Amino acid sequence: MSLRPTVDFLLHDWLKVESLQSRERFADHSRETFDAVLDTCERIAREKYAPFNRLVDTQEPHFDGEKVTLPQATHDAYKAYAESGMLSAAQDYEIGGMQLPYTVEAAANAFFAMASVSIGSGMLTSGNANLLMVHGTDLQKQVFALNEFSGRFSGTMCLSEPQAGSSLSDVTTRATPDGEGFETDALGARYRLKGNKMWISSGEHELSENIIHLVLAKIPYANGQLVPGVKGISLFIVPKKLVDTNGQLTGERNDVALAGLNHKCGWRGTTNTLLNFGEGKYPVRGESGAVGYLVGKPGEGLRCMFHMMNEARIGVGMAATMLGMAGYYASLDYAKNRPQGRPSGAGGKDASRPQVRIIEHADVKRMLLAQKSYSEGALALALYCARLVDEQHTGTAEDADVSRLLLEVLTPIAKSFPSEWCLEANSLAIQIHGGYGYTRDFPVEQYWRDNRLNMIHEGTHGIQAMDLLGRKVLMENGRGLQLLAERMLATAAKAETHWGPEAAALRDAVKQVGQATQQAWAGAEPAQALANAVPYLQAFGHTVIAWIWLDVAASLEGNGTPAAQGRRAACRYFFRYELPKIGAWLNVVSSRDPTCAELAEDAF
Repeated sequence: MSLRPTVDFLLHDWLKVESLQSRERFADHSRETFDAVLDTCERIAREKYAPFNRLVDTQEPHFDGEKVTLPQATHDAYKAYAESGMLSAAQDYEIGGMQLPYTVEAAANAFFAMASVSIGSGMLTSGNANLLMVHGTDLQKQVFALNEFSGRFSGTMCLSEPQAGSSLSDVTTRATPDGEGFETDALGARYRLKGNKMWISSGEHELSENIIHLVLAKIPYANGQLVPGVKGISLFIVPKKLVDTNGQLTGERNDVALAGLNHKCGWRGTTNTLLNFGEGKYPVRGESGAVGYLVGKPGEGLRCMFHMMNEARIGVGMAATMLGMAGYYASLDYAKNRPQGRPSGAGGKDASRPQVRIIEHADVKRMLLAQKSYSEGALALALYCARLVDEQHTGTAEDADVSRLLLEVLTPIAKSFPSEWCLEANSLAIQIHGGYGYTRDFPVEQYWRDNRLNMIHEGTHGIQAMDLLGRKVLMENGRGLQLLAERMLATAAKAETHWGPEAAALRDAVKQVGQATQQAWAGAEPAQALANAVPYLQAFGHTVIAWIWLDVAASLEGNGTPAAQGRRAACRYFFRYELPKIGAWLNVVSSRDPTCAELAEDAF
């Protein structure tokens, strides 16, 4: 099956993306230019990514002590992606961009994620450069960001450390001014960094001419003590190879050394690294310490980095979504062609009767509908969030502010729902394949392994839950939650005529979530309110996806195609099989159930 019809439907029939052409920034675009971008990305993904997904899984990156070797297919895919212009797709014409709506860019990148998330595309590089375009100096933009947009340089984000994964307040990498009289140069305030960073994706390779690391570190007090907490964190540009003010390599290696590769369950085609900064393996001007340039102001590193982290969270959600979609398509094809068993009921045990294809069994249809409802629903949400980004950047001041708040509330869901439920979709894809699905003869086991990472990186599931319940639904006196509820209720009203029971169920779900939010915090300490943050996240996510599906279904009136029938069925499935789960989740949230929080350690 092809992803393209689904993407076209969501972009044009549902989101009406062509209406963006009325905005000055997108005035040069049309349905034809959008289609041309999608055509190009679909072709590159089909030719340079999909055929090599298994190869990069089995031929893992190799480190010989000096450099990392990747398969030639990865080099070819990186080159093709960079030459497509997608790294700078949403940027201004003046710097080589296409001024493409982010909604179209996100849809186009979906083809690469589905073809081979393990090879990767440009999420980290684009995110790195986008951060610098907002927080960097003019020269930092020119030297680093523009070379990343062209694909000449690539980028990383270096947050976690061996002793501080998600707890960024505990990072110990330190940055000290680079000698008396040498604290600044044209590229910014210059520091020497020393420390270790862990779980750095694409931290070492030979795909690009240079790698630009964005590193969180602390500038110590005069007495050498580190500033406690996240307020002491600053952000630095640390290039693998030093460059001059024209962006040309000086020929000198920075003091950044690869300590080793992490050997992962999935995503094996992408290097994941432990990097040592300033250990002295590559001394710069005879001194240890990696040269880094301050981004923004001291102590504001985490605020700057969140620009990239929020992008990455939506990107991770899209990756999880497309892995779910890939598994769905693979298991649908298998179910249509695999004969097994006979119809239940009269004559079903007659072995002389011909076998039926497994798609004719009700339980297999259930598993397929579950996958479709999770994956296509998650894709619709991801593109809806991308549409909010466009609104935030090009809409009226009022619409931009509304979109900002909606994105704040929806970002944890856009990351967490697909990372949990599209993983479940991959598990169901294996189940449909039976024993064959558990072998490497079929791709669905790799999809599951690749997807298992997405509940972990860019903020674990539990962190997304605490962010949602502890911050996002409370910010600005709950205005973001109120705005989202208003949109959900508007969809329920719109769908009332043809989807009465579903509209009523959505209104009830919105009410339950609102009540649980209030009850979780009513007179509670944060530890009490947040003890069941994950069930809250699950219930909230299911309510959001139910809303998305009802909105999609309401757009199908008069459409009798098989695709429309399938979407209506997915909507019904989600409302009848999935949405009722929120009652159990919200019950423990509302009652602040202490079962987990109060259990003594020695009772486990």
